[in-house]
Amino acid sequence: MPMFTKQDALDYHAKIRPGKLEVMPIKPFRNQKDLSLAYSPGVAEACNAIRDNPEDAYAYTGKGNLVGVVSNGTAVLGLGNIGPLAGKPVMEGKGLLFKIFADVDAYDINIAEKDPDKLCDIVAALEPTFGGINLEDIKAPECFHVESTLKKRMAIPVFHDDQHGTAIISLAAMLNALSITGKDIANLRIVISGAGAAAVACARLYRSVGVDPENIAMFDSRGHINNLRTGLNPEKQEFAGKAHYSSLAEAMRGADCFLGVSAAGIVSKDMVGSMSKNCPVIFACANPDPEITYADAKEARPDAIVATGRSDFPNQVNNVLGFPSIFRGALDVRATGITEGMKIAAAMAIAQLAKEPVPDYVLEAYGVKELKFGLDYMLPKALDLRLVEWVAGAVVQAAMREGVAGNPINDLEAYKKQIRERLQASHARMEGLLKAYGL
Repeated sequence: MPMFTKQDALDYHAKIRPGKLEVMPIKPFRNQKDLSLAYSPGVAEACNAIRDNPEDAYAYTGKGNLVGVVSNGTAVLGLGNIGPLAGKPVMEGKGLLFKIFADVDAYDINIAEKDPDKLCDIVAALEPTFGGINLEDIKAPECFHVESTLKKRMAIPVFHDDQHGTAIISLAAMLNALSITGKDIANLRIVISGAGAAAVACARLYRSVGVDPENIAMFDSRGHINNLRTGLNPEKQEFAGKAHYSSLAEAMRGADCFLGVSAAGIVSKDMVGSMSKNCPVIFACANPDPEITYADAKEARPDAIVATGRSDFPNQVNNVLGFPSIFRGALDVRATGITEGMKIAAAMAIAQLAKEPVPDYVLEAYGVKELKFGLDYMLPKALDLRLVEWVAGAVVQAAMREGVAGNPINDLEAYKKQIRERLQASHARMEGLLKAYGL
């Protein structure tokens, strides 16, 4: 159950000053010289430098640390098509997470446009402002077109977190589940409930690391997606296999893994009980209520490895484990895009961190005495501040390896130290601001 009331949530957003973000100057403004440097006439020197060498925008403006969180509000998590204005609190919240977990600045850009091509035109025109674009809460299948089009048109990272965030975190969990069970990824049989943005991205990423597409059974609201179905969009056609299942229950019999990105309560204990004999893997990620509760899944199969999207159960599949740190690395290396290899590198880094000893401050934050790699601890906790250096470092390495790095970083250990110090300084500044507001 939530640890807050409706009024608590509204007060959080409204009190002190409305919203969750504030723009603050980071240069002196105390006298005439300061103002002359900040604006006219001193600003002309920076403008001229960038005109002569566009890369100087990264030296003289905030572009290199600025992400646009872009949405048209057509698929807001748990709320649906509520529009860009009602979706704005979510996008502001995303900006807050970028800042606290990776010291990335973010502007929320809420666009009243449903036509995907017009939306692409608007976002592409914003490229001079931002170092990266985080697409958010755009409904499927339009989201696939928007992301793929913008990736071709823009020379900065474009990343639809609803797709790739869930895919990266669930892949990290799956890699660790395989480590625990000893199962072979090439023989893994996976059932996916849902066929939207997250489901398709997950299936694609699993395929990239060796899962046989014929071993993926994907279900939408009409049932199993197979090669006899007609009227499928291109994304669903990718996973229209030769096998034919009459129901989700039939597909789950003997399956090694279930991934749910669909609706609450659609999986029964009997269905979980029918899965593979050796430690079935269940990722029930529907929010706010999963396809099957953690308690019911474990009651049906005590040996199961269970993850949900909720923070009040073990193994939360939480996108915040990925997107802030992924953008941190992509921005710092000035990547021209976020490749499949960068996503896999991020997943592997997250998976590996879960195997490391957990710092005391993380245990204290979650009120536990111990967290040790195993069935109930396969993913790091969101408040583990090591995530940013682990994941950003892996992303930087992958970007250089794949030839998309505009600013190669050769001393990785020095870079990780720099990130650690940067985050500490950022948190100190934010704490000072909160104290000034009496919070």
